Amino acid sequence: MQNILEVSHLKKYFATQKAVDDVSFNIAEGSIFGMLGPNGAGKTTLLRMITGIFFPDGGSITFEGKPFDPVKDITRIGYMPEERGLYKKMNIGEQALYLARLKGLSRKDAMEKIRYWFQRLEMESWWNKKVQDLSKGMSQKLQFVTTVLHEPQLIILDEPFSGLDPLNANLIKDEIFGLAKKGKTIIFSTHRMEQVEEICNHIILINKGNKILDGSVKQVKQDFKENLFKVGFEKDPGEIIANDVFEIVQHHDDAIILKIQEGYRPHDVLQYLLAGKHEIIAFHEILPSLNDIFIRLVEGTPLARQFHHIDA
Repeated sequence: MQNILEVSHLKKYFATQKAVDDVSFNIAEGSIFGMLGPNGAGKTTLLRMITGIFFPDGGSITFEGKPFDPVKDITRIGYMPEERGLYKKMNIGEQALYLARLKGLSRKDAMEKIRYWFQRLEMESWWNKKVQDLSKGMSQKLQFVTTVLHEPQLIILDEPFSGLDPLNANLIKDEIFGLAKKGKTIIFSTHRMEQVEEICNHIILINKGNKILDGSVKQVKQDFKENLFKVGFEKDPGEIIANDVFEIVQHHDDAIILKIQEGYRPHDVLQYLLAGKHEIIAFHEILPSLNDIFIRLVEGTPLARQFHHIDA
């Protein structure tokens, strides 16, 4: 699978602040790529360079195999910023039409696509409403429509679920999956790492303008696992004697979380527990969340010490 976007040693400074400091990554066509990091990490600055809003102070951007040209390539990109980019006193239908025409669509094609998306996202009755009368969630849906209706190859969504209730968040999430199935590439930027685990297949983790992690979600979790397992019992197993096979991280009622010691495997744990006549009803590995991994990388906290309750 070829890359739709290649970012190489990108840098951006504001006065003495390094907003983006020597960041490189590639995005494969048709992927859902998560750009993660806390507020102020440099994610939005990166996106603004990718869309040509900011010029980098160093490095290069390659789009569809050629040096990125903001003038020529912008119609191939859809960008939904975190800030509302809508004209408050303009009717919703007129605004959608205006933004579609700016992206190069004829009036006829624009109207067809607007009707299609308004119907899909249950916005058909909104045409004559003004943006200033919309709730935050309603304006977020409108921004999503104006981002994708010209059918860009690269879709950039900066905090797309902000202000959406769970029902509408699921609606937008389904559309994201649908666009990816059609071959569109999506960059999903957020500080909400649990959302990315549901949606993305590849991630980059940014902190203080630096890339600290880059890889597939599945592989990243495997790379940072710490041999933690949750064991469920038919009843409270009582005190489990300390041993060389595993260390108990938590013990609560009818379940424990344990860490397998180096040189041992899951079946060694099972053999030990079964030999003690314990009735086991559940046994599964605990993989770290992206949030756990971020905390470990930034703060140096072992994952095994981050669990605060048994429902991991």
